[in-house]
Amino acid sequence: MSSTATAPQPARTGAAQRPGSTPKGSGQGRDHRCARGALTPLARRSARVPIWYLRLIGLLNLAGGVSLSARQEVYDHNTGHLFTPFMLFAGYGSAAVAFFMAMMLARHKRLAWWVFTGLCGAYAGLSVGWLCLHDLRQRPFNWVSTAVTLAVLVFALLGRKEFYGKGDRTNPQLALAVLGAGALLSVLVGTTLVTAVGPDRASVGDRVWYVALRLGTLSRDDDLAPNLHVTTWVSTGINLAGLVLLLAALYALFRSPRGRELQTREDEDRLRALLAAHGARDSLGYFALRRDKSVVFSPSGKAAIAYRVVGGVALASGDPIGDVEAWPGAIDAWLAEARDHAWIPAVMGAGEEGGTVYARFGLDALELGDEAIVETDDFSLDGRAMRGVRQAYNRVRRAGYTTRIRRHREIPAEEMAGLVAAADRWRDGQTERGFSMALGRLGDPADGECVMIECHDADGELRALLSFVPWGPSGLSLDLMRRDREGENGLVEFMVLDLIERAREVGVERLSLNFAMFRSVFEDGARLGAGPVLRMWRSALMFFSRWWQLESLYRANAKYRPIWEPRFLLFAKSAHLPRIGLASARAEGFIVAPRPLARLRGDA
Repeated sequence: MSSTATAPQPARTGAAQRPGSTPKGSGQGRDHRCARGALTPLARRSARVPIWYLRLIGLLNLAGGVSLSARQEVYDHNTGHLFTPFMLFAGYGSAAVAFFMAMMLARHKRLAWWVFTGLCGAYAGLSVGWLCLHDLRQRPFNWVSTAVTLAVLVFALLGRKEFYGKGDRTNPQLALAVLGAGALLSVLVGTTLVTAVGPDRASVGDRVWYVALRLGTLSRDDDLAPNLHVTTWVSTGINLAGLVLLLAALYALFRSPRGRELQTREDEDRLRALLAAHGARDSLGYFALRRDKSVVFSPSGKAAIAYRVVGGVALASGDPIGDVEAWPGAIDAWLAEARDHAWIPAVMGAGEEGGTVYARFGLDALELGDEAIVETDDFSLDGRAMRGVRQAYNRVRRAGYTTRIRRHREIPAEEMAGLVAAADRWRDGQTERGFSMALGRLGDPADGECVMIECHDADGELRALLSFVPWGPSGLSLDLMRRDREGENGLVEFMVLDLIERAREVGVERLSLNFAMFRSVFEDGARLGAGPVLRMWRSALMFFSRWWQLESLYRANAKYRPIWEPRFLLFAKSAHLPRIGLASARAEGFIVAPRPLARLRGDA
């Protein structure tokens, strides 16, 4: 299990404020969502019209798909002398496309706006042309359809500045690749099915042509290929394949940029300089050096935010790095970057000080849990409360186990390779987990200041190891924790206590251990007099702890009698929480997409 905790906050100046509140009189107390000051209220309201129009059309198309008579009536309209408003075609496929387009527009995708206005404009032009070429005074329905389409187009044009989200420059090529490869595969499979379901006299070319047309149309088989006899389930399956192919191509076309401009060597050097000067503020600071993160600096260069784009969510972690006076500049630059690319901004594991500054920019806060901080000078194994820990420590020591503590730079390369191999062998699962509280690169030469604790049994065999990253000049933050399942119980506690005992030798004054999610619920819910809602919430967490070890992780931290420091999730809108949760699970390695799907999603 790879995990670390966060740092206790240093003494704060001024009145401490809980995240989620905006300090009065703060010059930074503006909502980042209003940073696009050039937009008029009319433009913002106009931009909502095409979104809600597509949602309404999606519902009508869905209803038309349920009702055969309604679907037939719309079909007769659009193949006769009447035509419906833009995108109103009745059917499940058209409903799916309408809802998908509405979702992309709601995410402010610039390319989605171009596609929508292009298609809507073309449809409006055809409608006007039809009206001009035919005497339709007796058919007012067409005038209504044209008016609705033109009105939606006008509102989309008025709200164009609201659709500012940049796309990845490779999206068109990827969309064409998805469309081409998918169409080729669909035609191949469809032709095979058409041939297999029943013999007829149609040539192979006719069958291929039928499948190609069926992928993109709902016309009757008699209109597509009169000499072919295809069963209903085959033609329906080909239509579904066409719908899936269209949605996949649109997804590839509209996906957010993948944030591929990761840290350069210059960025890493600048971050290390900031950590050298201000690294004691946050125990998560060193994890900003993960090389799968991008970084944005404040205009002064005195502060920075490291983040990773996952599923369209720009995930930052911990507090900003650097001078606290420059934090607002870094946050403003990060939010502007997220806004320009239509990413959802989110911060995992911000401390109370950082969360307060983030809150000034319109982000709301949700307490996730607490990190366990141990002050080595104040720690003691004496007393009844530490009896269990003391007994476990003595039992492991009597069994002949010993520890070895070294900086990574002191470990020879061949020994480090063996430690990395052991860590990989003891890993739970194939995926290296961690993002906000893990470095993910054990043994890298650039991390020479990290501390390794090895635990050997009486025969000298390696049985467990811990790796800590620097937390300022006199602190350590847990990065990696691995143990041999065949070793003695209590090895981790034995190593932690040995590190605390030898803290002066290593130059360590405080340790940040594992993060305990929902710690206050477990602790307060077990107290006498706890309310029914709190007890119910604790019972639910105890149930889920069977799989996620929430309660056991809390107890594993609590045994050291640590200082608990709260950590927060920062987000812009409550409606974003499901996407943020999914993105966080993917970033931490709990959800791993298959390689082809990961390529299509682009971690954006």
